[in-house]
Amino acid sequence: MKKLIVSLSILALTFTGCTTTDDEETLQPVEGEITGSITSNKTYAFGNYTLSGIVTIESGVTVTFDAGSKITANAANGVDALVVKAGGKLIINGTASQPVVFTEPSATPGSWGGIIMYGDAPINGSGATTTRTSEDGLNLPYGGSNPTHNGGALRYVRVEYAGKKITDGTSEMNGFSFYSVGSGTVLDHLVSYKGADDGFEWYGGTVSGTNLISFGNYDDSFDWQDGWQGQNNSNWYVYQEGIGNFGMEIEASNNDNAYFPKIANITLKRAPGTVTEGGSSAAEYDAIQFKKDGNGDFTNITITGYTTSGATAVRIQDARTNTNQVNTGKIKLTSVKINDGTSQFAGAGTLSVNFPTANYTINASATGASLTAGNWATVNGATLIK
Repeated sequence: MKKLIVSLSILALTFTGCTTTDDEETLQPVEGEITGSITSNKTYAFGNYTLSGIVTIESGVTVTFDAGSKITANAANGVDALVVKAGGKLIINGTASQPVVFTEPSATPGSWGGIIMYGDAPINGSGATTTRTSEDGLNLPYGGSNPTHNGGALRYVRVEYAGKKITDGTSEMNGFSFYSVGSGTVLDHLVSYKGADDGFEWYGGTVSGTNLISFGNYDDSFDWQDGWQGQNNSNWYVYQEGIGNFGMEIEASNNDNAYFPKIANITLKRAPGTVTEGGSSAAEYDAIQFKKDGNGDFTNITITGYTTSGATAVRIQDARTNTNQVNTGKIKLTSVKINDGTSQFAGAGTLSVNFPTANYTINASATGASLTAGNWATVNGATLIK
């Protein structure tokens, strides 16, 4: 009987090993192309895919990407982008060790259009309009009355070398563009890496983002307009090198309003020798700029490297914003730590700015963003968290 038990144990061990081998074989990445309009639910299993053209996820359709997948655009084939139309959903199930990466083989900023999502959450556009037409060259409408719009869940996603100019040669796509996206959408552990325009841009809406990295993007690292009002944002990390404009550009389309976004734990870093991209009459070298009634509640902020002559940590760009937002307490920056000689804040030109005492506070113990390094934030063997 003892000999029989031993024999069965050996057999079981051998069988287990064979099963593991079979599983490993099934995990080999699949190959495929993604193109055109996606009109029915689709799951892209772990694999390597080519993104060809402007791919649209249509209303009522859910598209899912499994962890570890790589999606490659190609600038030589025209304009590529992944677009989620209002009513569609994009589910990206990346992990810290197996992020989902969207890239382009030339490694040239501005090679493709990035990820663009549309929803029907509220906006407050210029002239207090509730709908607008997108500025990405696609000319799609955005805006609505559904603050809890759900466009899906993006977890552990890296977008590389986006920001392509399309159609008219001037309209630019960002790494991530969110048009009236609602609070039912999940944005967590996202990286926008070396794009030719903004890293992340919000056009109204109510969605929030956590654990976001904007690294080496040419224009602004984070940018918003049209009354974006996400309330649960945290751990935003900026590293600018080579070319870069504002760390954060904040505006509200000239609408004085009673709401504002809230962001906790922000790190803004600018490497020595970084220059601005230009294209504006205003110098774009400050860590944070407020204009056109932009506002917000920000806490636990560290700022390093914005030392170009004339630069400041926080710039109030126009008298209207100073009167309506600073003086009334709708811009709050608390627990701010500046790690070099950059001045705390200033107005553009001769504009005099004085924050209410409790609305701009300094804290030498501020820590900024708290992020865990890993494959999701590593490119070519180098960590993006510096």
